[in-house]
Amino acid sequence: MIKTPAEVEVMAEAGRLLASVFAHLDALPLAGMDTLQVNDLVEAFIVERLQARPASKGQYGYGFVLNSSRNAVVCHGVPSRDDVLRDGDIVNFDITLEKNGFIADSSKTYLIGEVAPPAKGLVQTTYEAMWKGIRAVRPGATLGDVGHAIEQHAKRAGYSIVRDYCGHGIGREMHEAPQVLHFGKPGTGLKLREGMVFTIEPMLNQGRRTVRTEADEWTVVTEDGKLSAQFEHTVAVTRDGFRVLTLRAEEARPTRERRRAVGGLVGR
Repeated sequence: MIKTPAEVEVMAEAGRLLASVFAHLDALPLAGMDTLQVNDLVEAFIVERLQARPASKGQYGYGFVLNSSRNAVVCHGVPSRDDVLRDGDIVNFDITLEKNGFIADSSKTYLIGEVAPPAKGLVQTTYEAMWKGIRAVRPGATLGDVGHAIEQHAKRAGYSIVRDYCGHGIGREMHEAPQVLHFGKPGTGLKLREGMVFTIEPMLNQGRRTVRTEADEWTVVTEDGKLSAQFEHTVAVTRDGFRVLTLRAEEARPTRERRRAVGGLVGR
């Protein structure tokens, strides 16, 4: 569970490479592309350009390098030629990358073309909720503190938190201990220690939090058919706080500029 400083640095390199994958996606004209096409472009970029391994491919028998979760798909959406990105859609791309034996995991929700204000609000609040959880990370805090920060932000905005899926420890394996719930009570749960590395990846729904899995046994959708959004980062607990190992370039900007960029970074 605890990573050495040297191991964290290897994970940070994997995270830096993964951030560059999202920069590559940012430059694509996503409207009109199908999600299998996006999958294949991402695979080529990871393998050929970055000389890394797409860690999701083959994991648990999964055949693709990313999950593509569009509109009412909560998570684990399977890329397909029939799944075409159209004006007004929101879509989350969840991607993992392994380099030098360690894995990084991140996801980002994109706005495709002109998106209705309610969908934009959901995406923006989900992004903010992820950061509320990240900012609660420090030695001595608890996982309950992290989950509570996320849950309270979502509830204040009128959204529900999916409880069926959670963040997770990560390292040489994609899924390690602990489980990181996106709801909770302050002061409860595992106490955080320097060297822990895990994902924070809240999924917020416009409607009820209940979900169901479709017949392909992968794709998870909202039970009421309303929209869902997700963002994810891989985070390390440091001596005095946290380090986001998958931080993207636009997220390193000053806060006001970063807020303006969020609309752009999720909107292509």
